[in-house]
Amino acid sequence: MSFFTHLECSVPCGAPPFDPRQRQFLCRCGAPLLARYDLARARGWSRTTLPGREPTMWRYRELMPLFDGEEPISLGEGFTPLLHARSLGASLGLDRLYVKDESLNPTNSFKARGQSAAVTRARYLGASTIALPTAGNAGNAAAAYSAAAGLTCEVFIPKDAKRPFVDECRLYGAHVTLVDGLITDAGRIAAEQGGPRGWYDVSTLKEPYRIEGKKTMAYELAEQMDWRWPDWIIYPTGGGTGMVGMWKAFDEIEAIGWVAAGRRPRMVSVQADGCAPIVRAFDEGAEKARPWEGATTVADGLRVPRAIGDFLILRAIRASGGTALSVPDVAMVAGSLKLGAREGVSAAPEGGAALSAVERLVASGRIKPHESVVLFNTGGALKYLDALAG
Repeated sequence: MSFFTHLECSVPCGAPPFDPRQRQFLCRCGAPLLARYDLARARGWSRTTLPGREPTMWRYRELMPLFDGEEPISLGEGFTPLLHARSLGASLGLDRLYVKDESLNPTNSFKARGQSAAVTRARYLGASTIALPTAGNAGNAAAAYSAAAGLTCEVFIPKDAKRPFVDECRLYGAHVTLVDGLITDAGRIAAEQGGPRGWYDVSTLKEPYRIEGKKTMAYELAEQMDWRWPDWIIYPTGGGTGMVGMWKAFDEIEAIGWVAAGRRPRMVSVQADGCAPIVRAFDEGAEKARPWEGATTVADGLRVPRAIGDFLILRAIRASGGTALSVPDVAMVAGSLKLGAREGVSAAPEGGAALSAVERLVASGRIKPHESVVLFNTGGALKYLDALAG
């Protein structure tokens, strides 16, 4: 049974509900649209139905953007392990440090979740060509899920992106356009070429469904932690869809009664010193983030000068009592190597950045020894081996 009903503006601006059976992208006010569900009716859906279901993110399909009779485009994404990082935790004085290891998703990153949901919806909406700008992993995932759906994929990626990202897009049959500049420049060119051709744009938060795939990380956390929230979530943030999605999922999960409403995890947004628009906006008390000039970092996923959902990210951080901080590239690489050597986790620099943030928050006394901490490793190290080698 599907509880999916409509789309609405994330601001909201007063616009009426949007019909999800038609192609919808941004609201007329320019803000992202969010998928909504009949949560009152969903209260009759018991979490006791979950054991025995497929170990993918689609085990929560009743609160996913599927209508009755539809099937997802799936490669087995989601339900990634929550690893108890005992060795690293002991070194930091933390008994309950966990790593949510998204590197074990198809195409080696958490981007598989969002693209599975977005490509599924695009296919049912009659799309023939998927298009997006990417720093790397999102393009890999979009290419793979487009191939699985029988759709064409157009990927626009900065010329200086790491070669494995470009090669993997081509592996799945995508057409790759290399762009001078950053992901924002790639997005502009993708829109200029794709708009007149009717390509289905799956750019971050410019369509409503990637966030629905990402929100399942919170559903999984709740289930894996016996229906309790951790005290802290440490999340590397580029476009921020995962943080926005998890905050949305907290609302849904509490509304249907699976977790008692009340204290939520403190959300920590981690960025690179060389590209930290969310951190700067948080420190300034701003509601939106100014574009970051001259963005540079070894972590391609964090090189996002401006996130369209910046206000949603900042809203989640502040409402949770969390914080935002940036780390230097050298600390990211050191964190990746520690995750590998101490816990056997293949961590991209983004995951290393999250570990560096945990270390700083522990050292400052912000994270207490008795608190539970979930660090997100959003992708694997194999596409970054040149960076990790120093």
